[in-house]
Amino acid sequence: MEKFSLVLLLVFVLVAAAHGVAENNIYDDIAMLRELDEDLNFGVTEIEEELLETPGWRSERGGKTLFNVDSFGAVGDGVADDTQAFVSAWNKACSTPKSVFLVPAGRRYLVSATRFIGPCGDKFIIQIDGTIVAPDDPKRWDPNNLRIWLDFSKLNKVVFQGSGVIDGSGRKWWDSSCKRNKSNPCRGAPTALTIDSSTAVRVKDLTIQNSQQMHFVISRCTSVRVTNVLVSAPGNSPNTDGIHITASTNVAIQNCKIGTGDDCISIVNASSAIKMKNIYCGPGHGISIGSLGKDNSVGIVSKVVLDTALLRETTNGVRIKTWQGGSGYVRAIRFENVQMDEVENPIIIDQFYCDSPKSCQNQTSAVQISQIMYRNISGTTKSAKAMKFACSDTVPCSHIVLSNVNLEKEDGTVETYCNSATGFGYGVVHPSADCLRFSDKKTHPDNTKDTELITLISRNNPIHTEL
Repeated sequence: MEKFSLVLLLVFVLVAAAHGVAENNIYDDIAMLRELDEDLNFGVTEIEEELLETPGWRSERGGKTLFNVDSFGAVGDGVADDTQAFVSAWNKACSTPKSVFLVPAGRRYLVSATRFIGPCGDKFIIQIDGTIVAPDDPKRWDPNNLRIWLDFSKLNKVVFQGSGVIDGSGRKWWDSSCKRNKSNPCRGAPTALTIDSSTAVRVKDLTIQNSQQMHFVISRCTSVRVTNVLVSAPGNSPNTDGIHITASTNVAIQNCKIGTGDDCISIVNASSAIKMKNIYCGPGHGISIGSLGKDNSVGIVSKVVLDTALLRETTNGVRIKTWQGGSGYVRAIRFENVQMDEVENPIIIDQFYCDSPKSCQNQTSAVQISQIMYRNISGTTKSAKAMKFACSDTVPCSHIVLSNVNLEKEDGTVETYCNSATGFGYGVVHPSADCLRFSDKKTHPDNTKDTELITLISRNNPIHTEL
């Protein structure tokens, strides 16, 4: 870090000499970079070794007790309703230490909306090797569970794994969406897989596809690891976010391939210490923080890192989106080592987000956005405005840092758009971001109510935050 700061100091002294920038501003920006680097040097605490090194459920040394859904009456033909068999197997497995809840390979299990509630015994494994399918008719869905399909809650030290598929059978839900047909009523739809109010959870190797709306929601959780998960839905399937994180901390998503009709990954509401690495995104709406601040609500997201990603033919790249009228903040965010391939809006901050059939009213309050770093981002854009910082006049974006950014448009020139946004760049920055200016304003946000704000958000049932 010392070497990094010395290099920056030299760069800014040269800039100051050439452009007359005040020396105090130079040191302020170096101090900000130090602070940002320290904020983002957080460790995503490892889940306990006993969980990460849980023996395979087939291994003799594992000493596992197996609860196969077939043994509880599941038919597995994709036609008969196997919900009760799953519930019965769950109840037995969950109450037994060192057990495995098994969905065997080679079969299709029709399961209706179900809540699987813990806590369960120690070293619990949920082994999904077969295919679990949802009823495909929205008219047959349980009105008491309209927003969930497979909902797991109150778990601790649990592993979800297997070569199986969770299939939401979402086509009829998509056809009935108001985003497909404006004459349809706008209504909620189920999330395929929800993990709520849980700690030390690992999810690996599963496929989640064709969800009715969101595919995988992590809500009110601590210490979650998601690895080698495939999420898939058509690019025109409405509101089908890939992985949605809300009110959660210490979450890592790694080596995942996500292609849907909405955000590949979305992070909202009281979430912090989120790391994403080796992510493929496309089709979809990109990787987003937000939306936040809808209906004058509080939104807080901090300490987020995306490191190494390929976004291909998405409608956005790395995005922060907030509604007018909200409050709270987004800060200490780093997007780095990202390749864009024919992406619209590769880098975008939008404080005027309005996903509504009606126009949104102008409001002066806004979610504050600061300390955002974009580093080593390159590739091609479909948009002439390759970088867009559309920030509130009354709550401007500040401390935006660009380092080694190179975005090209195959059939034309590119530019950067700024409104009420300040920051600086170093290294190669193309298109030029001269519209980001050093600011003499000093912003010292009051953090004394952070804990109260996060607690307030967490209490407001944040599981299915709309985009």
